[in-house]
Amino acid sequence: MEQNRTTGSVFQNIVFFSLPYLLSYFLQTLYGMADLFIIGQFEGVASTTAVSIGSQVMHMLTVMIVGLAMGSTVSIAQAVGASDRKMAASSIGNTVTLFMALSLVLTAILLALSGSIVAVMSTPQEAVSGTLEYLTICFMGIPFITAYNIISSIFRGMGDSKSPMFFVAVACAANIILDYLFMGPLHMGPSGAALGTTLSQAISVILSLTVILRRNSGIFVKKSDFRPSGAVMGKLLKIGIPIACQDGLIQVAFIIITIIANRRGLTDAAAVGIVEKIISFLFLVPSSMLSTVSALGAQNIGAEKEDRARLTLRYAAMIAICFGVCVSLFMQVAAEPVVSLFTDPAQADGAQVVRLGGQYMRGYVWDCVFAGIHFSFSGYFCACGRSGLSFLHNIIAVMLVRVPGVYLTSRLFPDNLFPMGLATSTGSLLSVIICLIAYHIITRKTDVKGTGV
Repeated sequence: MEQNRTTGSVFQNIVFFSLPYLLSYFLQTLYGMADLFIIGQFEGVASTTAVSIGSQVMHMLTVMIVGLAMGSTVSIAQAVGASDRKMAASSIGNTVTLFMALSLVLTAILLALSGSIVAVMSTPQEAVSGTLEYLTICFMGIPFITAYNIISSIFRGMGDSKSPMFFVAVACAANIILDYLFMGPLHMGPSGAALGTTLSQAISVILSLTVILRRNSGIFVKKSDFRPSGAVMGKLLKIGIPIACQDGLIQVAFIIITIIANRRGLTDAAAVGIVEKIISFLFLVPSSMLSTVSALGAQNIGAEKEDRARLTLRYAAMIAICFGVCVSLFMQVAAEPVVSLFTDPAQADGAQVVRLGGQYMRGYVWDCVFAGIHFSFSGYFCACGRSGLSFLHNIIAVMLVRVPGVYLTSRLFPDNLFPMGLATSTGSLLSVIICLIAYHIITRKTDVKGTGV
């Protein structure tokens, strides 16, 4: 259902839009964590490592698809803000055409490269077969993953964040039930985790298509809207490609960190994999702020209400900072108990994973503060059609701080993961500094142009 959010309280619009989005992210992350949690109850460290490595590869792929779909969200939102329903329909049609073709190509390429991907990840030998099984099944489900995310991006562009929340809730429930079935009574291990995830995504897509066919969204898409348009497709890609590259680059950096951890041994690999899953859960609020600022900011910019777009950014950044500080302080005292939820501390290797995971968590968790700030700015840059700035600050942070910092701390502190965790969060601090400078330049130019100076 189309919802124009260019009027009323800015803060209330953020809350009403972001809460369903946040819950959607929570549920999506929950069923991602469910794989790791459930397999930890039925299998050993090798299977846990296989799922953590495989799910990280899939997470990278998913966030790149979501990043590319940001071009659709912003284009549709700007059209809705400007009350241009013809452009909104064209953006929706071209989005479907682009992403369905992309999903088929990705499926074929990744299935062919699955063995090479496992090798590149420096997967511990004990976890190689499980990781390969997990990735093969998940790669076959890429069309469902893509379909879910583009449908969600279309709804959010129209200002509706509640429908995607409903779709992912069904997927989450299905995934947990299927995980317990496949990994419990059927003893399918990593294959069962992958199969549960893939089938739950398929169920979600079927449900969302049923809702679309029965609901009047206010925007009517014709057959001609699915025909590729150079102007429309160009706008989608101009906004989406830098975000996809940015998100992909961030995930590559984390994969490099995983490779570094994998080379330190099985327990280090499991500890880092578990903490990465926990951090992805904690990043729900920063991620929801990015998408909220992108969608609501784009609607306001489309309606030529620049002040409301900037106010959306400020409120989102404040919410993200408050959340980040709270969870960072909490994890300083609760890191080990949280990590122990995903392994058996009564066993020798499990106890080692808990100890190392606690160290890594205490350093890494501060990234929730800094990432919350630069995610909010990235959302604003996307809403303005300047998504290249998001890519720029992330590549600088990754190349100059995050990856070199993790490598150096890994070599200097071979028995402690805390410095590695701290190095990852320091990269986000550099991103915050760059974002503040870029925002000052953009707003100054806009204000000067607006006054006719």
